[in-house]
Amino acid sequence: MLTPQDNERITRVGAGTPMGTLLRRYWQPALLTSELPENDGAPVRVRLLGEDLVAFRDSNGDVGLVDAFCPHRRAPMFFGRNEECGLRCVYHGWKFDKNGTCVDMPSEPPDSLFKTKVTIAAYPVWEGGGMLWAYLGPREQQPAPPDYELLRAPVTHRYTSKTIEDCNWLQALEGGLDTSHSSFAHNLDIKNKSYLRNADTAPRLEIEKTAYGYTYAGIRKIDGQQYVRAYHYVLPAQQMRGRVQGRKGGMEKVPTINGHIWVAIDDTTTAVYNWQYSYDPTIPVTPEYAIEHETMYGRGPTDLIPGSYRLKKNLGNDYFIDRQLQKTQTFTGIEGINTQDMALQEGMGPIVDRSKEHLGTSDRAIIAMRQLLLEALDASERGETPRGLDPETYRRVRAVDKMVPLDIPWREALGDELLAKF
Repeated sequence: MLTPQDNERITRVGAGTPMGTLLRRYWQPALLTSELPENDGAPVRVRLLGEDLVAFRDSNGDVGLVDAFCPHRRAPMFFGRNEECGLRCVYHGWKFDKNGTCVDMPSEPPDSLFKTKVTIAAYPVWEGGGMLWAYLGPREQQPAPPDYELLRAPVTHRYTSKTIEDCNWLQALEGGLDTSHSSFAHNLDIKNKSYLRNADTAPRLEIEKTAYGYTYAGIRKIDGQQYVRAYHYVLPAQQMRGRVQGRKGGMEKVPTINGHIWVAIDDTTTAVYNWQYSYDPTIPVTPEYAIEHETMYGRGPTDLIPGSYRLKKNLGNDYFIDRQLQKTQTFTGIEGINTQDMALQEGMGPIVDRSKEHLGTSDRAIIAMRQLLLEALDASERGETPRGLDPETYRRVRAVDKMVPLDIPWREALGDELLAKF
């Protein structure tokens, strides 16, 4: 468990807070690329780490991310005109480019130098993997853009989606890193042991800290072998995992690596970027497969409230829990794997009081993650470089799910399958 003081320190993300300052050192997904589909198109509201911003794609296709309010009279830039490589406030016509420079001030005399003295807050944006990544930290500390294998996979072989979750980013991240809960919350047939993670509900966890976070494995003994789910946690809030095996070795239709990036919108709201990519050059992630996969997880197109990234099944309607289904077939009675996660994570409340927890051996990954975040906070406050900022530390990692012989160490058995190939 954490003390109330550490819980506050590790969960609050606003400007000037310890965790807010740390998270601003990393590139964070701010939008899906698909949310800004065209040059000079409509601006989009963005809320990131407690800051209200507006994103726009300019005439050259570059993306600007600026303060949500004009520095003149604080009019909303969302209503601005996106034209000729700049966003123009419709209140008095002041126009700013992607860098925040005021390039036109028609309400002032033509010979006025006032526009050279006014800027709007603007942040760098980098595009990759179907996401628009923003850096909100000090410019002199800006790291290289991320370089996960996902970002190098061909566009035909990857898919990224987004859902909004009403809870603090840390409890959403903890839910993703918790490997033992999948034997219960995601048990879709309580009488069927065909899923390996359901056949052994108490996996042994092995964790090794790395320069990017840690690699960890949930190991289950089944049928004289060991089923290894080898994951990676990359600071500050990303999990990578392999495709899930069936008991007889069956896989999902496409050989994918999957994962999530949890991004703090503010203290009590989280954007979850869900990604997958096929690591077989001959097997793409087709739109049809992607929609089928997303629907299985409860976040397909028909699962979302139209015009939003929020689930129709939510805390307000108890996620459409079916108590009869819970009695007879599934562990939760809630349909959709990620919907089950959200029910539990949102149901904990906006920010969990971790001083009331009682953690066991199955929580080692969560304990280690909290330790790393607290260490990163300390390092940042000392002016040092926290883990996970250097792409060279994680660009070669890959997650794996596989049955391996019981008498061979899992790292040796998996070998170069743990290494990225793209």
